[in-house]
Amino acid sequence: MSPRVRPALVSLTQLLTAALLLGGCTKEEPASGALGTADERTLQKLRQEVDRVNQGGRPTPGPESTRGDPNAQLAGLAAGLDDAAPRRMELPESNATVHVDTVAVKLTGLESSHSVKGSGKLSMTTEELFLRVQLVTQNVGPAPVTMDWDAARVVGAQDASYGIARDAQVLAGTRPLRRTWALEERSDVILMFELPPPVLKEGDLQLVIPGTGGEVRIPLR
Repeated sequence: MSPRVRPALVSLTQLLTAALLLGGCTKEEPASGALGTADERTLQKLRQEVDRVNQGGRPTPGPESTRGDPNAQLAGLAAGLDDAAPRRMELPESNATVHVDTVAVKLTGLESSHSVKGSGKLSMTTEELFLRVQLVTQNVGPAPVTMDWDAARVVGAQDASYGIARDAQVLAGTRPLRRTWALEERSDVILMFELPPPVLKEGDLQLVIPGTGGEVRIPLR
């Protein structure tokens, strides 16, 4: 049986020396026995830290070690360390069917996530949030109609506007945003946006779809 190795005890001198090295010194050191109130508090904290570490606790990291890698959060999301799975959002109570030219449009699904997965191992991760908007559409006009959803956008408070996240749109494998609806054709449309998380908590969030007869707005929140 191998002998147990006891952790080395930390001395007050070691912690005080480390504190001076990290914090630096811009004033002359006070004479022995002339410590101010701030110095006394610092020594008290150091003594408490010595006792805590000697009892088996982990040393408190210094300022440099807490800064971390600026890409650490993004890497954590990509690795699945945070909750990057899609979150289904509730649809607004007022969810009426609207008409963009001769195409009837109704909101059927809302999801937010930090990651978008494509075919195979391809994926995309962001510190913002991807908003997946699902709509059901049907051409109710007398003839086929061509529509371009490329200019669709999400509008938040104070008219902050967020356009289509093109890379995420392609990666998600959605249908082309510009295409023709046959007579009475019914199909789903998926739109991908990227926006800051606080925007999703705002009460006024709308999907804006341009049409030949003007813009059509669909409430999302």
